[in-house]
Amino acid sequence: MSGQWQAWKRKYGGEALRPMAEQVALVRTGSAVAWLDDLRLMRVEGADAEAFLQGQLSSDVRDLSETRASYSTYSSAKGRMLASFLMWKSQGAFHVLLAADVAEAVAKRLTMFVMRSKVRIELVPSESVALLGVSLGAAADLSISSESLFVSQQESIQAVSLPGGGAVLVLADDECLENTLGQLNAEAVSAQAWQIRDIDAGIAWVRQATQEQFVPQMANMELIGAVSFQKGCYPGQEIVARTQYLGKLKRRLYRIELAAPAAVGDKLYSPHVPDQSIGMVAAICQTVEGTFEGLAVVQSACWEEGVMLNSIGGVKLVCRKLPYELPDA
Repeated sequence: MSGQWQAWKRKYGGEALRPMAEQVALVRTGSAVAWLDDLRLMRVEGADAEAFLQGQLSSDVRDLSETRASYSTYSSAKGRMLASFLMWKSQGAFHVLLAADVAEAVAKRLTMFVMRSKVRIELVPSESVALLGVSLGAAADLSISSESLFVSQQESIQAVSLPGGGAVLVLADDECLENTLGQLNAEAVSAQAWQIRDIDAGIAWVRQATQEQFVPQMANMELIGAVSFQKGCYPGQEIVARTQYLGKLKRRLYRIELAAPAAVGDKLYSPHVPDQSIGMVAAICQTVEGTFEGLAVVQSACWEEGVMLNSIGGVKLVCRKLPYELPDA
């Protein structure tokens, strides 16, 4: 299906994409479409699928429906996130979107715990489904809802509206992809440029470089509805609950800006705690020449004395406002 995308891109924008700063501007102004090859789709189905996922993930899976999506997380027994998800139901199956670089390992690990349950876990082959990120302004003819986490479903297309604007489209065949692309009033951007949408929304995907680094609350997952404190047990639940109810959380996810390139997983330092790392970059995107914006998990008390990239002598991070309030900031 990527051939259809390449043909559309050549027809409407040429082979090459615009410079990154221009791509980011297109995402933010609502006239962009991205081929999301940094994400994968996992499908979980079977008579016991709901009960199985309810016992593995941090969200209340029973709240999902064919019109309502939710974020969720999957953690180790130590409460450290192995993956973060965007999930919804379709035709009785659970559809789970996650970072591509952790997808195979996560699917394999979940399968280990199926045991005798009537559950089938499948990573949908990348060549058999198209995942598009679409700015809502570019998709007016597709009748996508602007309501956050609303799921619109047709025979061969699913659209999940995202917090802060935009939507993820899941397209099931070449004909559907071709027809959908033909209806978009948009320019092509990269998956990397599309990441600014999640950065602006304060939502960080768990990727390979950040696996097992954060409990969900460090990445503000409970603030975006990815954690339920009323449901039953799941791996790491005791630690997640203890983090929530016992004492102030020392680290939180912050929106950042800096004047140097960085990578997901880069460590952060501060004179406040000079002998150890006090955080980690969770998402990053170049926005204009020489300026990068992103998300980072940072020890909150360190901002006053400064947070630096890779060493105490490194480039200083600037803390920017998130679209939601931090309860213990």
